[in-house]
Amino acid sequence: MTGRLLDTCDALLLDLDGTVYRGGQAIPGVPAAIDAVRAEGVAVRFVTNNASRAPREVAEHLTAMGIDAEPDEISTSAQAGALVLAERLDPGREVLIVGSPALADEVRAVGLTPTDHAGPDTAAVVQGLAQDIAYPLLAEAAVALRAGALWVACNVDKTIPTERGLLPGNGALVAALRAATDLEPVVAGKPAAPLMEAAVKAAGAQSPLVVGDRLDTDIEGALAVGVPALFVMTGVDTPASLLAAEPHRRPTHIARNVAGVFRPAAELAVGPKDTWAVRDGRVSGDGDPLDLLRALCAAVWSGATRITAADDAADRALTALGITGREIG
Repeated sequence: MTGRLLDTCDALLLDLDGTVYRGGQAIPGVPAAIDAVRAEGVAVRFVTNNASRAPREVAEHLTAMGIDAEPDEISTSAQAGALVLAERLDPGREVLIVGSPALADEVRAVGLTPTDHAGPDTAAVVQGLAQDIAYPLLAEAAVALRAGALWVACNVDKTIPTERGLLPGNGALVAALRAATDLEPVVAGKPAAPLMEAAVKAAGAQSPLVVGDRLDTDIEGALAVGVPALFVMTGVDTPASLLAAEPHRRPTHIARNVAGVFRPAAELAVGPKDTWAVRDGRVSGDGDPLDLLRALCAAVWSGATRITAADDAADRALTALGITGREIG
């Protein structure tokens, strides 16, 4: 089997948390894989929905974990949000910042004027997560939005992973303003198109590949802009959630981690596999459980609703994937 997945692309658009690192630790094997990708002349772009940190800070965080990164290799939802504003507003217009100083800097960089209070000249509200956001600022945003200001959300992730578990994300605060105003924001970050489109452009890519661990942001975001997507098993989503994925959240390839890009593309592709047979929901054969998962995705996405083992090897593989005897969907 020939033709590595890496050979099909000219840039990797990498998600961060759950794909490149977990918390403050690089995922084993990923730094070496990224170095090897660069050594082959393939561009690397780090794409994050986190709007609270500047590209320089993101690059420093990656470098501290042993992952070489430069600020100009980072695409953030704050940058994408600022670009959305710049496309819709005249230069110099006033934008109320519900977010971090890094978000204000991005708004300033596109020629707009940040503010922290609503007034007659407030043309827009841009919202990104910051840990010190409090009621008074949300109240200012509500006043501006009810007066007709454009509303841009950098992302709508409901939660963020931390060492203490899942905490409220920007989407939770967006929900508060949605409830207060009965309005909907323009979304810049994954899975909406602006961030992915900006990352593809910044990478100068003609045939990019998105790599991520979340179906509802990374994979959906890739498919929204017509880019193939490699799902990695190092983060939030599980084999069960993968099988239950809706059509707009189904990756083209599945790997254990980022280093999978050096494996044959056909091996990683969702579809039937020689080592496993899936007939009428019954599984038989023997081999890598991830190969079985790729075959199961093809079967379930084509209409199978129940998966059972026909032999001991299949039972062990299904158990390893956590989906034995399950109703799917």
